[in-house]
Amino acid sequence: MRVLSLIAMLGFCQFSLAQNPIIQTKYTADPAPMVYKDTVFLYTSHDEDDAFGFKMKDWLLYTSTDMVNWTDHGVVASLKEFKWTDPENGAWAPQVIERNGKFYMYCPMPGQRGIGVLVADSPYGPFKDPIGKPLVKNSSDDIDPTVLIDDDGQAYLYWGNPNLWYVKLNEDMISVNGDVIKEPSIAKVKGSPDPFHYQEGPWAWKRNGNYYMAYASTCCPEGIGYAMAKSATGSWEFKGMIMDSDKRSNGNHPGIIDYKGKSYVFGFNYNISKQTMSKHYERRSVCVSEMKYNADGTIQKLPFWNPDGVKRIETLNPYNRVEAETIAFSEGLKTAKMTEWERNNPYDTGKKITDRMVVSSINNGDYIKVQGVGFSKGTQSIEVSVAALYGGNIEIRTDSLEGQLLGTVKVTGKAEGDIFKTITTPVKNIKGIHDLYFVFKGNGDLFYFDWWKFN
Repeated sequence: MRVLSLIAMLGFCQFSLAQNPIIQTKYTADPAPMVYKDTVFLYTSHDEDDAFGFKMKDWLLYTSTDMVNWTDHGVVASLKEFKWTDPENGAWAPQVIERNGKFYMYCPMPGQRGIGVLVADSPYGPFKDPIGKPLVKNSSDDIDPTVLIDDDGQAYLYWGNPNLWYVKLNEDMISVNGDVIKEPSIAKVKGSPDPFHYQEGPWAWKRNGNYYMAYASTCCPEGIGYAMAKSATGSWEFKGMIMDSDKRSNGNHPGIIDYKGKSYVFGFNYNISKQTMSKHYERRSVCVSEMKYNADGTIQKLPFWNPDGVKRIETLNPYNRVEAETIAFSEGLKTAKMTEWERNNPYDTGKKITDRMVVSSINNGDYIKVQGVGFSKGTQSIEVSVAALYGGNIEIRTDSLEGQLLGTVKVTGKAEGDIFKTITTPVKNIKGIHDLYFVFKGNGDLFYFDWWKFN
């Protein structure tokens, strides 16, 4: 599937300059960002390419240190991790949180089977089911879990549609402590003429002594409302909308973090799907906006997802190996996980060489944009790792699709899609901070693109 045509891209808000939606190679929704050490780990649900309604089997992971270039790590967990549930559909909104060096992933189960939990020793996984049963099985409201660990160490699990529920978690994060409680204060705005109310998709956090609960508000379309409290258990007071509902997006789902001195809210729209489809399909795309607080802790309302996205907060080092699936924006491309074997024989594959995450579905006119590349040492050559299908060229340009041509990598091989080779090509010398464009030329499916590095 080609995600965007170049004509449509240029005709809609000059998408070649855009940063929202932040993922273009897959359909993503229900963003669950987590800051760990120096990196944002963005876990998302995943709408299949052929989805009409909700068709969701697994959860994906993307990372960034600059908020504009996102590296695709592929599937981080799936319904198959839960042996007691339906593995075919229903991988809805998750959240991941770290505690004592372990990473806990809370996942709603399809068919009203409750909320499950997975655990890993690394934020990249692998995630495994430690209890073999639902962590919570309370009612038909059991979707959209969110977790808050308070300053005293007490953890709380919240969830629900159309009601908000919560329960305390034990320190092990895989068992509950006490009764499940239905939260009455957040469901309706008492005494207010405003129609905005809690719908689903809660996101809990604490900042400067204030407790916050953001959520999808009204349906449908859904905006993002929020409430505040002085305790993790409420009572909650409705404070307004972070983002009003908009007819361009049937749903929304907040994920909110502080990172490197700024605050960000993630959600989703349907912009990529709507470039090629006129009717409504549940094929969503994650977006992000910078979020600002007032002096009293309330949140300033944002416009609907701005195509410009957020500002870059770091530069990218081109002298280290950069995965090709590190993308600020792209057109026409997909990503795929591949396993390279010594030989392709169903009876004797030989030893596994490596697993790779690569850029795929590369055709003439497609491109990758990488934002804010810091060429502090100048440039002499570029190395790229590719596996040739029909072969083709990679034009290396700066600052725009038609910008300065640094050089052209010629991928001359053919019928080598299972063999990755490193090609070194001279380039013009350039210094300073530039956006980098890899523009692909040729006929047919050109090649798989694994990584790049400047010398």
